[in-house]
Amino acid sequence: MTSTTMNTKRTSYGSIEVDDAGNLLSHVIGATVEQGAKPLRQETLGQMLRQMVEKYPSREAIIDVYADKSFTYDKLYNKVLRLASAFVRNGYRKGDRVGIWSTNRWEWVIVQWACHHLGLILVNINPAYRQSELNYVLNKAGVKMIFAAQRFKDSEYRSMLNEARKQRGVQLKNIIYFGSSDWYDAIHGEIDDLTEYTQDLTADDPVNIQFTSGTTGFPKGATLSHRNILNNGFFVGENLGYTEQDRVCIPVPFFHCFGMVMGTIAAFSHGACIIIPGPTFKSRETLKAVHSAKATSLYGVPTMFINELEEAHDFHEYGSPYDLSSLRTGIMSGTSCPSKTMREVMNEFNMNDISICYGMTETSPVSFQTTTDAPLEKRVNTVGQIMPHLECKVVSEETGETLPIGEKGEILVRGYSVMNGYWEHEEKTAEAITPDGWMQTGDLGEIDEDGYLAVTGRLKDMLIRGGENIYPREIEEFLFTHPDIVDAQVIGVPDDKYGEEIMAWVILNDGVEDLTAAEVAEFAHGKLARHKVPRYVAVVNEYPMTVSGKVRKVALREMAPKVLGWV
Repeated sequence: MTSTTMNTKRTSYGSIEVDDAGNLLSHVIGATVEQGAKPLRQETLGQMLRQMVEKYPSREAIIDVYADKSFTYDKLYNKVLRLASAFVRNGYRKGDRVGIWSTNRWEWVIVQWACHHLGLILVNINPAYRQSELNYVLNKAGVKMIFAAQRFKDSEYRSMLNEARKQRGVQLKNIIYFGSSDWYDAIHGEIDDLTEYTQDLTADDPVNIQFTSGTTGFPKGATLSHRNILNNGFFVGENLGYTEQDRVCIPVPFFHCFGMVMGTIAAFSHGACIIIPGPTFKSRETLKAVHSAKATSLYGVPTMFINELEEAHDFHEYGSPYDLSSLRTGIMSGTSCPSKTMREVMNEFNMNDISICYGMTETSPVSFQTTTDAPLEKRVNTVGQIMPHLECKVVSEETGETLPIGEKGEILVRGYSVMNGYWEHEEKTAEAITPDGWMQTGDLGEIDEDGYLAVTGRLKDMLIRGGENIYPREIEEFLFTHPDIVDAQVIGVPDDKYGEEIMAWVILNDGVEDLTAAEVAEFAHGKLARHKVPRYVAVVNEYPMTVSGKVRKVALREMAPKVLGWV
């Protein structure tokens, strides 16, 4: 390669390096205004919402099916301004951290936008957090005020928050519980002139702290700005073709970027309406909400869509009670998306324009997205092309050098969406973001000659069997082709001979009682390399999940010795 000359070739998705013969050498891909992308938006989230209110005052903004409550943009904004005024009267100013600890409900959205309006930093708290995690987050972020539900499952929030206030370093002064008289007073008070408190806000101000799942230790708080999440939500909505006519059903958690950014901000930045089917995901309630509120878009992680397909199939013989004909689009994201499930959702839910999104909390979150004009194979087998105004490259895990097109390595992303950093965690920020601004995702993937990214696994998920690097995603995709398998997750387990062996955890179709490793091996014969065939197969009814819908593979690894009878 030393005898070749590097040239730059412009493409529809950015620039790539080629030699004199036109051979692809390496890639740093990106979409900019020059490639037809709209310019980055420079306003704050509060300014954006005001624009939508002026444009669509009487259009519905929120439909909470579970609570049987709805708001037009005008009525939503009225509540937002009343709560923002209450914040100011109680001494809260730009940069103060306000926590929210609740499952999905219309009140969540009011708090979100009141904070955005004033430049308060909204701290999203996972509803599943236990006491130690709650204490850590409140202390780390310096949360002064919190809005909370009364409880979640077996967690009594009131007693947990009272306990948290006793901890050294926790600055929590005010707690407002949804449904209380304090909440009622906060959203029914006078609207003050807030100009003094909003005129100095800028798009680069931090406005949200999203704590990572923390499955491998205490969570880190990704600090995101107006520019980060407004633009990311807007461009996600652009790719979905959102207009003020759309109605977006959001069963994914608001505390996560999927619900808050890809959901609420994507919808509101286009004058669309969000539909809240319930506090937490239930397949039946979600399909009922799509039916009753005539949703045009539906979100979910693969497991959610699998459950919804099963729910719809249960009624197939008798005629489905769900009319899903209003659907046209949506997002499947959060973890690896099986191509089989994507095809079924497109065909059976009328979601021909469904999109796959890929990213991470630290990139606000979407970096790649599939579009409706892409070839079907690209739409179901890749995570799409780079989002506008972002760059991506794939680098060697060993050397860090940019790899040629088609070679597998770590995915790095750079651009407006990269977080400001981890809140008060400079060391971890420096580990995650390179000095020249590249976010190291920890994901493995490869980019083809058309700029489509295939995510092949996680660096941490990779297992090494007899010296061979094996990526679980490839095996999982193969297992999805088995007629009896609904879902599959693959991990590595210790082995004296090979160092690690492959273990598959599978969920089976109704009526199928068991599936053995021998049967899987027989199915894989001639289709999958022998060293990639799972040695162990465990049949389960469900996986341990995070509240945001991701499978906790670390928990599967912890469970494996007992399931295999080793302990």
